[in-house]
Order: sequence, then C-alpha cells, then structure tokens
Amino acid sequence: MGGFDWSSIVQALPFLGKGMTYTLQLTLVAGVGGTLWGILLALARLSSIKALARASAVYVNLMRSIPLLLVIFWFYFLVPIMLQWITGAAYPPKIGAERSAYVTFILFEGAYFCEIVRAGIQSIPKGQLSAAYAMGLGYAQAMRLVILPQALRNMLPVLLTQTIVLFQDVSLVALLNVTDFVGAAVKIAQRDSRIVEMYTFVAVVYFVLSYGLSQGVRALNRRIAIIR
Repeated sequence: MGGFDWSSIVQALPFLGKGMTYTLQLTLVAGVGGTLWGILLALARLSSIKALARASAVYVNLMRSIPLLLVIFWFYFLVPIMLQWITGAAYPPKIGAERSAYVTFILFEGAYFCEIVRAGIQSIPKGQLSAAYAMGLGYAQAMRLVILPQALRNMLPVLLTQTIVLFQDVSLVALLNVTDFVGAAVKIAQRDSRIVEMYTFVAVVYFVLSYGLSQGVRALNRRIAIIR
C-alpha cells in the first residue's frame, strides 16, 4: 500500500460529498415514493376486484423479474421514443438522466415494497378488519386507521432493510453518467488515474454506512419484538 495516495481522496472529498448528497436524495425520494406506490399496489393486489388484482400482480411480477439495470436503460432510452410516438412530436422529449433515475427507482422499488406491505397487511388478524366494520368504519377507513398502522409497525424493519438495498442499487445510475457517489468517484479516478484509491474509498464508505444501518435495523427489530 506504499503507493496508495491518501491525499487524492482528501482533495476529492468536496466533489464526492456532492455525489453522496445526490445518492442520499435519490434514496430518500425513491424510498418514500416507492413505499407509497407499493402501498397502492398492495391494496390493489388484495382487492376483491379481480381485474385490478391481476393487473397489479402482473406489474409486480414483471418488475421483480427484470434486472434493475435493464429497467433503467429501458426507461432512459425507450420511453422518450414511446412518448414521441404517442404525442406525434418531431423529436423525442428530453427526460434527462436524473429525472429518469427518480421515476425508474420509484416504479421499480414499488414492486418490492408492495410485497412487503402485502405481507404486513396479511399478518394482521382478520378479526381486526371485522372489528373495524363493527365500529361502522368503511374499508378505506379501516385500512387507514386500523390495519395499515399495525402492519407498518410489523414490516418497518423489512422496509428499512429494503431501503438499504435501494441505497446500494442507486450506484447503478453512474452508468447514465449521473454524478452520484459512485459516479463522482469514477470521474475522479479516470481524471487523476487513481482507480485503486477511489474505488477502495467508495467500498469502505458503502460498507460502513450499510453495516451501520443494518445494525440499527436489527436493534429496531429487537425493540419491536419486545413491544409485541
């Protein structure tokens, strides 16, 4: 490690910090948006309307069967062409790499969050829903006031674990030349020929953050188990 230049990492910290800011921002937006989209998908999958349940099931199974990288490329390259065909515009609209990343991750992660939410809802005894009906609540009110609050508490550790996976998956946007944390490191490594330093630093940062967050999730899981 005698040739390892630590100063190159120090000098690159401001640029890497901007990349990490985008990574965390995309993770937060995709996590919140994916959870909300996943809740809607889960409710659709559990719906008594067969067409709605089947449509959501097809969507979820499709998204969970296709690699995320392929979904990113598909949305970035093909959706503008489809929009041009639908609108009859002379040129494909420019969606942009960053906007594509936000939409892609919300749509993709929503499928995974859907299954987590669906399992959480199904873990609540059916008597809870019957009791809500007995109190005069409708289906929507029962879900919002009785079922979902309990289900969210049960599935919170799994949701946070999936968010950690999302945090790691965000690094794929570097392939679209987006300056996230990994993208910033790649650009510096290519510019300064410091591939070993940059990639090692990125690996250490991801390990520290992911491991620390996973330990926090484990502690939360133990606490929830005690409350139960």
